[in-house]
Amino acid sequence: MSGSADTRLLHLVVCAAPPARHIAELIEPVQHDNWNVHIIATETAHTWLPTERLATITGQPVSYRQRHPDEPSVLSRADAIAVVPATFNTINKWATGINDSLALGILNESFGAGLPIIASPYVKPTLARHPAFTTNLRLLADHGVRLTPTQALRPTQDDQPFRWEIILDELQKLTAP
Repeated sequence: MSGSADTRLLHLVVCAAPPARHIAELIEPVQHDNWNVHIIATETAHTWLPTERLATITGQPVSYRQRHPDEPSVLSRADAIAVVPATFNTINKWATGINDSLALGILNESFGAGLPIIASPYVKPTLARHPAFTTNLRLLADHGVRLTPTQALRPTQDDQPFRWEIILDELQKLTAP
Protein backbone atom coordinates (compact mmCIF):
# COMPACT_ATOMS: atom_id res chain seq x y z
CA MET A 1 0.00 0.00 0.00
CA SER A 2 1.38 3.38 -0.89
CA GLY A 3 1.79 5.82 1.97
CA SER A 4 0.03 9.14 2.20
CA ALA A 5 -0.33 11.87 4.80
CA ASP A 6 -3.56 10.21 5.97
CA THR A 7 -2.11 6.69 6.23
CA ARG A 8 -1.74 5.28 9.72
CA LEU A 9 0.05 2.20 11.01
CA LEU A 10 -1.90 -0.62 12.60
CA HIS A 11 -0.11 -3.36 14.51
CA LEU A 12 -2.37 -6.36 14.00
CA VAL A 13 -1.70 -8.93 16.73
CA VAL A 14 -2.90 -12.32 15.54
CA CYS A 15 -3.44 -15.17 18.01
CA ALA A 16 -3.99 -18.87 17.28
CA ALA A 17 -7.76 -19.27 16.83
CA PRO A 18 -9.79 -20.17 13.72
CA PRO A 19 -10.09 -16.60 12.34
CA ALA A 20 -6.27 -16.39 12.17
CA ARG A 21 -6.22 -18.61 9.09
CA HIS A 22 -8.41 -16.08 7.28
CA ILE A 23 -6.80 -12.86 8.52
CA ALA A 24 -5.92 -11.83 4.96
CA GLU A 25 -9.66 -11.18 4.45
CA LEU A 26 -9.42 -8.39 7.03
CA ILE A 27 -6.27 -6.73 5.71
CA GLU A 28 -7.51 -5.46 2.33
CA PRO A 29 -10.49 -3.50 3.72
CA VAL A 30 -8.28 -2.15 6.53
CA GLN A 31 -5.75 -0.96 3.93
CA HIS A 32 -8.59 0.55 1.90
CA ASP A 33 -9.36 2.68 5.00
CA ASN A 34 -5.79 4.12 4.84
CA TRP A 35 -4.10 1.84 7.34
CA ASN A 36 -0.74 0.23 6.74
CA VAL A 37 -0.71 -3.12 8.53
CA HIS A 38 2.13 -4.87 10.30
CA ILE A 39 1.19 -8.34 11.53
CA ILE A 40 2.57 -9.50 14.85
CA ALA A 41 1.67 -13.14 15.39
CA THR A 42 1.89 -15.22 18.51
CA GLU A 43 4.37 -18.03 18.02
CA THR A 44 1.61 -20.62 17.59
CA ALA A 45 -0.39 -18.41 15.23
CA HIS A 46 2.75 -17.90 13.14
CA THR A 47 2.74 -21.64 12.34
CA TRP A 48 -0.87 -21.36 11.12
CA LEU A 49 -0.44 -18.33 8.85
CA PRO A 50 0.42 -18.08 5.15
CA THR A 51 3.31 -15.78 6.09
CA GLU A 52 4.69 -15.23 2.57
CA ARG A 53 1.26 -14.26 1.24
CA LEU A 54 0.67 -11.92 4.18
CA ALA A 55 4.09 -10.31 3.72
CA THR A 56 3.22 -9.65 0.08
CA ILE A 57 -0.16 -8.15 1.00
CA THR A 58 1.21 -5.92 3.78
CA GLY A 59 4.66 -5.19 2.40
CA GLN A 60 6.11 -6.29 5.77
CA PRO A 61 7.30 -9.65 7.05
CA VAL A 62 5.11 -11.23 9.70
CA SER A 63 6.80 -10.64 13.05
CA TYR A 64 6.53 -13.32 15.72
CA ARG A 65 9.67 -13.59 17.81
CA GLN A 66 11.39 -11.24 20.16
CA ARG A 67 14.52 -9.74 18.70
CA HIS A 68 17.96 -10.35 20.10
CA PRO A 69 19.49 -7.39 21.94
CA ASP A 70 21.94 -6.73 19.09
CA GLU A 71 19.25 -6.75 16.39
CA PRO A 72 17.62 -3.49 15.33
CA SER A 73 13.89 -3.13 15.84
CA VAL A 74 11.90 -3.56 12.63
CA LEU A 75 8.67 -2.26 14.12
CA SER A 76 7.70 1.36 13.63
CA ARG A 77 5.53 3.07 16.22
CA ALA A 78 1.90 2.17 15.58
CA ASP A 79 -1.05 4.54 15.62
CA ALA A 80 -3.30 1.76 16.92
CA ILE A 81 -3.28 -1.91 17.88
CA ALA A 82 -5.87 -4.56 17.04
CA VAL A 83 -5.78 -8.02 18.62
CA VAL A 84 -7.71 -10.25 16.24
CA PRO A 85 -8.53 -12.92 17.24
CA ALA A 86 -7.70 -12.49 20.94
CA THR A 87 -7.44 -15.88 22.60
CA PHE A 88 -8.07 -16.96 26.19
CA ASN A 89 -4.33 -17.36 26.76
CA THR A 90 -3.38 -13.97 25.34
CA ILE A 91 -6.15 -12.09 27.17
CA ASN A 92 -5.19 -13.64 30.52
CA LYS A 93 -1.43 -13.20 30.10
CA TRP A 94 -1.82 -9.63 28.82
CA ALA A 95 -4.10 -8.55 31.66
CA THR A 96 -1.65 -9.88 34.24
CA GLY A 97 1.37 -8.24 32.59
CA ILE A 98 3.13 -11.37 31.40
CA ASN A 99 5.65 -10.33 28.78
CA ASP A 100 7.02 -13.61 27.41
CA SER A 101 6.49 -13.07 23.68
CA LEU A 102 6.75 -10.34 21.07
CA ALA A 103 2.96 -10.07 20.85
CA LEU A 104 2.56 -9.65 24.62
CA GLY A 105 5.47 -7.23 24.74
CA ILE A 106 3.77 -5.04 22.13
CA LEU A 107 0.45 -5.21 23.98
CA ASN A 108 1.96 -4.44 27.37
CA GLU A 109 4.01 -1.51 26.06
CA SER A 110 0.96 -0.12 24.27
CA PHE A 111 -0.68 0.65 27.61
CA GLY A 112 2.24 2.86 28.58
CA ALA A 113 2.29 4.52 25.17
CA GLY A 114 -1.39 5.39 25.37
CA LEU A 115 -2.18 3.79 22.02
CA PRO A 116 -5.78 2.95 21.14
CA ILE A 117 -6.30 -0.81 21.33
CA ILE A 118 -9.10 -2.97 19.97
CA ALA A 119 -9.39 -6.61 21.00
CA SER A 120 -11.82 -9.18 19.65
CA PRO A 121 -11.94 -12.17 22.01
CA TYR A 122 -12.48 -15.52 20.34
CA VAL A 123 -12.66 -18.38 22.84
CA LYS A 124 -14.60 -21.56 23.46
CA PRO A 125 -17.79 -20.95 25.46
CA THR A 126 -16.48 -23.10 28.31
CA LEU A 127 -13.32 -20.98 28.58
CA ALA A 128 -15.34 -17.76 28.32
CA ARG A 129 -17.08 -18.76 31.57
CA HIS A 130 -13.78 -19.05 33.44
CA PRO A 131 -13.70 -16.42 36.22
CA ALA A 132 -10.16 -15.26 35.35
CA PHE A 133 -11.21 -14.54 31.76
CA THR A 134 -14.19 -12.43 32.80
CA THR A 135 -12.12 -10.55 35.38
CA ASN A 136 -9.30 -9.94 32.91
CA LEU A 137 -11.62 -8.68 30.17
CA ARG A 138 -13.06 -6.20 32.66
CA LEU A 139 -9.55 -5.11 33.71
CA LEU A 140 -8.53 -4.52 30.09
CA ALA A 141 -11.74 -2.59 29.37
CA ASP A 142 -11.26 -0.49 32.51
CA HIS A 143 -7.84 0.50 31.15
CA GLY A 144 -9.15 1.63 27.78
CA VAL A 145 -9.10 -1.47 25.59
CA ARG A 146 -12.07 -1.46 23.22
CA LEU A 147 -13.47 -4.98 23.37
CA THR A 148 -15.84 -6.50 20.89
CA PRO A 149 -18.28 -9.02 22.33
CA THR A 150 -16.70 -12.44 22.77
CA GLN A 151 -17.25 -14.47 19.59
CA ALA A 152 -18.31 -11.34 17.63
CA LEU A 153 -16.22 -12.52 14.67
CA ARG A 154 -18.00 -15.87 14.51
CA PRO A 155 -20.19 -16.25 11.40
CA THR A 156 -23.91 -16.44 11.99
CA GLN A 157 -23.95 -19.60 9.84
CA ASP A 158 -21.22 -22.17 9.21
CA ASP A 159 -20.88 -21.40 5.50
CA GLN A 160 -20.38 -17.64 5.97
CA PRO A 161 -17.05 -15.78 6.35
CA PHE A 162 -15.84 -14.32 9.61
CA ARG A 163 -17.47 -11.00 10.54
CA TRP A 164 -14.52 -8.66 9.89
CA GLU A 165 -16.84 -5.63 9.64
CA ILE A 166 -16.88 -5.53 13.44
CA ILE A 167 -13.16 -4.71 13.47
CA LEU A 168 -13.52 -2.24 10.60
CA ASP A 169 -16.28 -0.42 12.50
CA GLU A 170 -14.08 -0.16 15.60
CA LEU A 171 -11.13 1.15 13.56
CA GLN A 172 -13.37 3.78 11.97
CA LYS A 173 -14.52 4.90 15.43
CA LEU A 174 -10.86 5.54 16.32
CA THR A 175 -10.55 8.09 13.54
CA ALA A 176 -14.03 9.60 13.61
CA PRO A 177 -14.00 13.39 14.22
